[in-house]
Amino acid sequence: MRWWRRYSECRKSLGSAMADSRNLYQEVILDHNRKPRNWGVLADATHKSEGLNPLCGDHIYLSLKLAGSNIEAVRFEGESCAICKASASMMTTLVKGKSQQDAEQMVNEFRDMATGKLDTSKEPHHLGRLTVFAGVRDLPTRVKCAILPWHTLHAALHSLTTTSTEADADPLQTPVIGT
Repeated sequence: MRWWRRYSECRKSLGSAMADSRNLYQEVILDHNRKPRNWGVLADATHKSEGLNPLCGDHIYLSLKLAGSNIEAVRFEGESCAICKASASMMTTLVKGKSQQDAEQMVNEFRDMATGKLDTSKEPHHLGRLTVFAGVRDLPTRVKCAILPWHTLHAALHSLTTTSTEADADPLQTPVIGT
């Protein structure tokens, strides 16, 4: 087989893998947008925060209940785009039962993945299925949509009542510091 045929076959295979990745991303986003997990108000919340992304119009409320340093329960609600809602839905599922320290580590890892600083295919991480959001790094206008729930979780864990993706509170400009 000539080299250009092999090259062509490799490109087709790579293109197919990238299409599969995009399809999975779209399926996950649509599923969590239609049926968000942990949606609603947490009546006995110990920590709450409101997150705003004026650029997209995302406006979410996150509430959680800490038992010691562990996240016993977490819920969210609000108006947001599909990416923000799916990110919040998957985030709440992943951090429930985790320690505050583990949740902060995931906040940092998710932000780094979404901004292209963490290559989840080559570097260790704790994000599990959330790696479907890795492609958001190629959509600059959507990075803040995906990060808003995580920034809001960070704010709630530190008893901050509101946070935003703009100005001084911008999660891309302000380093997220663990506990």
